[in-house]
Amino acid sequence: MAGVRSEDKTPTDDNGARVELLRLRNSIDNLDAALVHVLAERFKCTQQVGLLKAEQAMPPADPAREAVQIERLRRLAVEARLDPEFAEKFLNFVISEVLRHHEAIAGT
Repeated sequence: MAGVRSEDKTPTDDNGARVELLRLRNSIDNLDAALVHVLAERFKCTQQVGLLKAEQAMPPADPAREAVQIERLRRLAVEARLDPEFAEKFLNFVISEVLRHHEAIAGT
Protein backbone atom coordinates (compact mmCIF):
# COMPACT_ATOMS: atom_id res chain seq x y z
CA MET A 1 0.00 0.00 0.00
CA ALA A 2 1.56 3.29 -1.10
CA GLY A 3 2.36 5.66 1.72
CA VAL A 4 1.58 3.16 4.49
CA ARG A 5 4.44 2.14 6.69
CA SER A 6 4.59 -1.49 7.77
CA GLU A 7 4.35 -0.44 11.42
CA ASP A 8 1.06 1.37 10.64
CA LYS A 9 -0.63 -1.82 9.40
CA THR A 10 -2.64 -3.93 11.78
CA PRO A 11 -2.30 -7.73 11.96
CA THR A 12 -5.81 -7.92 10.49
CA ASP A 13 -4.69 -5.96 7.41
CA ASP A 14 -1.76 -8.32 6.96
CA ASN A 15 -3.97 -11.39 7.39
CA GLY A 16 -6.50 -10.06 4.88
CA ALA A 17 -3.74 -9.47 2.35
CA ARG A 18 -2.41 -13.00 2.88
CA VAL A 19 -5.88 -14.49 2.40
CA GLU A 20 -6.36 -12.47 -0.80
CA LEU A 21 -2.90 -13.45 -2.06
CA LEU A 22 -3.70 -17.13 -1.45
CA ARG A 23 -7.03 -16.77 -3.27
CA LEU A 24 -5.37 -15.13 -6.27
CA ARG A 25 -2.57 -17.69 -6.37
CA ASN A 26 -5.09 -20.55 -6.28
CA SER A 27 -6.85 -19.01 -9.28
CA ILE A 28 -3.51 -18.66 -11.10
CA ASP A 29 -2.71 -22.31 -10.36
CA ASN A 30 -6.09 -23.36 -11.78
CA LEU A 31 -5.52 -21.27 -14.91
CA ASP A 32 -2.03 -22.75 -15.36
CA ALA A 33 -3.51 -26.24 -15.18
CA ALA A 34 -6.16 -25.31 -17.74
CA LEU A 35 -3.48 -23.89 -20.06
CA VAL A 36 -1.51 -27.13 -19.89
CA HIS A 37 -4.60 -29.18 -20.73
CA VAL A 38 -5.59 -26.87 -23.60
CA LEU A 39 -2.05 -26.98 -25.02
CA ALA A 40 -2.00 -30.78 -24.75
CA GLU A 41 -5.27 -30.98 -26.68
CA ARG A 42 -3.96 -28.55 -29.29
CA PHE A 43 -0.81 -30.61 -29.81
CA LYS A 44 -2.88 -33.79 -30.21
CA CYS A 45 -4.66 -32.08 -33.11
CA THR A 46 -1.47 -30.71 -34.65
CA GLN A 47 0.12 -34.17 -34.46
CA GLN A 48 -2.77 -35.45 -36.58
CA VAL A 49 -2.22 -32.57 -39.01
CA GLY A 50 1.46 -33.54 -39.19
CA LEU A 51 0.59 -37.15 -39.97
CA LEU A 52 -1.84 -36.09 -42.69
CA LYS A 53 0.71 -33.73 -44.23
CA ALA A 54 3.37 -36.45 -44.20
CA GLU A 55 1.00 -39.00 -45.77
CA GLN A 56 0.08 -36.53 -48.52
CA ALA A 57 3.67 -35.32 -49.04
CA MET A 58 2.66 -31.80 -48.05
CA PRO A 59 5.28 -29.41 -46.64
CA PRO A 60 5.43 -29.24 -42.84
CA ALA A 61 5.13 -25.44 -42.79
CA ASP A 62 2.31 -23.31 -44.17
CA PRO A 63 3.58 -19.71 -43.96
CA ALA A 64 0.36 -18.21 -45.38
CA ARG A 65 -1.79 -19.90 -42.71
CA GLU A 66 0.71 -18.98 -40.00
CA ALA A 67 0.51 -15.31 -41.01
CA VAL A 68 -3.30 -15.39 -40.94
CA GLN A 69 -3.28 -17.08 -37.53
CA ILE A 70 -0.81 -14.59 -36.09
CA GLU A 71 -2.92 -11.65 -37.28
CA ARG A 72 -6.07 -13.33 -35.93
CA LEU A 73 -4.47 -13.92 -32.54
CA ARG A 74 -3.23 -10.32 -32.40
CA ARG A 75 -6.82 -9.10 -32.96
CA LEU A 76 -8.12 -11.45 -30.27
CA ALA A 77 -5.42 -10.23 -27.90
CA VAL A 78 -6.44 -6.60 -28.42
CA GLU A 79 -10.09 -7.50 -27.78
CA ALA A 80 -9.08 -9.33 -24.61
CA ARG A 81 -6.83 -6.45 -23.47
CA LEU A 82 -3.74 -8.65 -23.76
CA ASP A 83 -0.52 -7.29 -25.23
CA PRO A 84 -0.63 -8.34 -28.92
CA GLU A 85 3.18 -8.51 -29.02
CA PHE A 86 3.10 -11.08 -26.22
CA ALA A 87 0.33 -13.02 -27.99
CA GLU A 88 2.36 -13.07 -31.21
CA LYS A 89 5.51 -14.26 -29.41
CA PHE A 90 3.49 -17.00 -27.72
CA LEU A 91 1.92 -18.18 -30.98
CA ASN A 92 5.30 -18.07 -32.75
CA PHE A 93 6.71 -20.31 -30.03
CA VAL A 94 3.79 -22.75 -30.40
CA ILE A 95 4.13 -22.71 -34.21
CA SER A 96 7.86 -23.45 -33.97
CA GLU A 97 7.13 -26.47 -31.76
CA VAL A 98 4.40 -27.69 -34.12
CA LEU A 99 6.73 -27.29 -37.09
CA ARG A 100 9.45 -29.21 -35.27
CA HIS A 101 6.97 -32.05 -34.65
CA HIS A 102 5.77 -32.00 -38.27
CA GLU A 103 9.35 -32.15 -39.56
CA ALA A 104 10.08 -35.10 -37.28
CA ILE A 105 6.97 -36.90 -38.49
CA ALA A 106 7.92 -36.25 -42.12
CA GLY A 107 11.50 -37.34 -41.45
CA THR A 108 12.96 -34.06 -42.68
